[in-house]
Amino acid sequence: MHAAALVLSFLLAQLPNIEPRPPVLVVNGTAQILVAPDEATVRLGIVRQAANAQTAQEQANAVAQEILNALGRAGVAANQIQTARLVLSPVYAPRSPESRDAPRIVAYNAANTVSVRLQNLTLVGPVIDAGLKAGANQLEGVQFGLRNDLPARQEALKHAVEEARGKAQTMAEALRVNLGEVLEASEGGVSVVDRVEAFAASRAMVAAPETPVSPGQIQVNANVTIRYRIK
Repeated sequence: MHAAALVLSFLLAQLPNIEPRPPVLVVNGTAQILVAPDEATVRLGIVRQAANAQTAQEQANAVAQEILNALGRAGVAANQIQTARLVLSPVYAPRSPESRDAPRIVAYNAANTVSVRLQNLTLVGPVIDAGLKAGANQLEGVQFGLRNDLPARQEALKHAVEEARGKAQTMAEALRVNLGEVLEASEGGVSVVDRVEAFAASRAMVAAPETPVSPGQIQVNANVTIRYRIK
């Protein structure tokens, strides 16, 4: 045998036996389920303006205390109320583009945001009304959510897997092949989309008998990828 052929035969003999990869079928499964929320967060804001910083802050603090008292009378426990934001900022006099003068402070804005987390959703409307009547002049909206979203996430994943399995079976039938065992499965992500209901604080809301609020439903999305062996 030629020397080159001998060397090639020797090298091929040293290579490990590589089995051919089995044919596979890869499918994606998605699911979306809707569940009723069991908690809500209301954010009420106060903004007051005065000629000096201390007066602006004192005015905002006084209104914030009135709001806390009103929320307590509405049936909200103290541990459900949190100060979410405290801001004190200067207000500058308008300047022309050509002006080279230093900015001049003419007033101060004091802002305070109170966040109220509720598990009794029937209190959402009364809490908004109580806060506005107590002096809040900003309403950043209501966010509905789930205290424990794990069961909903698991349910969405289950539906996503079922959809992927159905797709795989349909494709196998169309391809005239037999679907084998699962070779690999991966989660593409599960997300809970909290619903936010926005409001604009106004005199009409304060004068209204009660602010209507509908909890609606929370959307939970899931995505999976599954690789099946083709027999």
